[in-house]
Amino acid sequence: MRFGAIDIGSNAVRLLIANVSESEFGLSIEKTALIRVPVRLGSSVFDEGIVSTSMAKKLAKTMKAYRYLMDVYGVKTYRACATSAMREAENSIEVRKRVKDFSKVNIEIISGQEEAKLILATFKSQRLDPTRSYLYVDVGGGSTEITLLKNEKRIRSRSFKIGTVRLLKKKVKASLWDDMREWLTDLRKDGLTDEITAVGTGGNINRYFKMSGLKYGELMHLEQLEALYQEVQSMTLKERIIKMRMRQDRADVIVHAGKIYTTVLQTTGVNRISVPQLGLSDGIALDLYRKHEAAKSAKTSV
Repeated sequence: MRFGAIDIGSNAVRLLIANVSESEFGLSIEKTALIRVPVRLGSSVFDEGIVSTSMAKKLAKTMKAYRYLMDVYGVKTYRACATSAMREAENSIEVRKRVKDFSKVNIEIISGQEEAKLILATFKSQRLDPTRSYLYVDVGGGSTEITLLKNEKRIRSRSFKIGTVRLLKKKVKASLWDDMREWLTDLRKDGLTDEITAVGTGGNINRYFKMSGLKYGELMHLEQLEALYQEVQSMTLKERIIKMRMRQDRADVIVHAGKIYTTVLQTTGVNRISVPQLGLSDGIALDLYRKHEAAKSAKTSV
């Protein structure tokens, strides 16, 4: 059974069409199709507090295109989750109705905690050691979700309004950075970040990992990430687009993402990070699979 997972972020809207399977080694995701459209909802929300008319039109058209694609691929169950920008938009109810009327796709606005929970749903598909501790760091356009996981259980979790588009728009106050550093410092003081590995999710950390030349499954060390961050920071926007062949909507935010990731690792004293190339859309697909299996089991037991 194919599942459709739509991640409506602050910087882009992604559709993942995936087959999920389960074996003795755990859950695995086969990505049938992955489409990304640069609908930057955060550009108007973080400036004006609303999703602009032009952005709402783009979102509605994107959702309609995604619905047609899901039909073609034979997707029977989907979930469309909107995050930081839609959480804050004063006209989110109006935008959701407009999108539903035009595309027949229902958008669900999820909390930062639910967002982190869905990302953590990918844990068992990553073949990570369940007896170890991990610090999950998901950097989006509007927010950063950080979760400490120990023995597969959430110990501490926070969502911070520090994101790449928000930083691009100069909408992050120094006090927000101080708040995040204080929370991370407390983790370190309590000994919760000793000998642990960070897990980075999001399009920007995937790009940094690709730039590192490491192979999938290898760990990127803080020194490598810091060097790459300094490299992209030293370039102009045009140089990142031409020399590094980045899309403009990646080239203008990747430096901000580098600052967030390096700040988290430096503050906690964690010196290595795993980049599983999984994110919110993968978590949505896995959650749909689990719910499907639970419903099937319930029918069988009746």
